Amino acid sequence: MKTFPLRIGTPDGLLFDGEVERVKCRSITGDLAILAGHCNYVTALGMGEAYIVLEDGTRRSAACIGGMLSVMNGSCHLLATTWEFKENIDLERAKASKAKAEEILAKPDLDEKTKALAEAKLQRALVRIGVVGE
Repeated sequence: MKTFPLRIGTPDGLLFDGEVERVKCRSITGDLAILAGHCNYVTALGMGEAYIVLEDGTRRSAACIGGMLSVMNGSCHLLATTWEFKENIDLERAKASKAKAEEILAKPDLDEKTKALAEAKLQRALVRIGVVGE
């Protein structure tokens, strides 16, 4: 299968720079996959499971939480707010975050800001747990 150059970065630095067959992630309008030869394209990223398929067919799963993706002249750049490859996700920490968010959301009479923050933390934890497969 044909490949294309992909760079994945976060505010903490460059996480991946190499040739891939495919990148799949969630945009703000739904899931998308980029393959070699994709037209020029820019979109905001949502929160969800993602993966890349390397030249040798190896699939590397990740949690992607927000950011931007662009395809320009055959090269893809993904700048994520958070991008964690499966092997770097701390499952126990994600489970603890999920439990804490659920505890907050179970309280009556939450103000809107507290509720929105807890819901966002819960969604981030669920994405990480989903990537690990628990």
